[in-house]
Amino acid sequence: MTGINALRAQLALMYREIVKFGAVGGAGLLVNFGVYNLLRHLTGLQTVRASVLATLVSIVFNYVGFRYFTYRDRDREGRAREMALFLAFSCVGLVIENGILYVATYGFHWDSTLQSNIFKFLGVGLATLFRFWSYRTWVFRAVPAKKAMAETVEEAESLLAEGTEGGARSAR
Repeated sequence: MTGINALRAQLALMYREIVKFGAVGGAGLLVNFGVYNLLRHLTGLQTVRASVLATLVSIVFNYVGFRYFTYRDRDREGRAREMALFLAFSCVGLVIENGILYVATYGFHWDSTLQSNIFKFLGVGLATLFRFWSYRTWVFRAVPAKKAMAETVEEAESLLAEGTEGGARSAR
């Protein structure tokens, strides 16, 4: 029976992670499409160039959301490594997302506003699957169990020490 409970607990954690990833990703999607459509309609930028710029803005937005909301409990050591990996995997996602838009726009000449938004959305969807896997596997890694246990013990000891000091003061 403990195996089933462990599986349930693991699925619950995964569910929470997916919901948080989706919340940040959804907000990032709004940023991405908002910037993209503003650039398309307010500037003379070509479709894919506007999309690449919008994707870059949403990458910055998403990093902040993932680091401080979705994966705030993950290992924080090696921040430079984390940012470099995040940027590398985000760039792969950028190529996936905008590659689909590029093929639709320049390969098939599907470049009306509606068509561009549809193919950008499809590209974002495929890139999101890749990003979810890569971010959780390589970028925002889980804290190793030994380290997590050591941090928990340190917290408990400090709380006990504070409690003992407070109890000694109140007894006086």
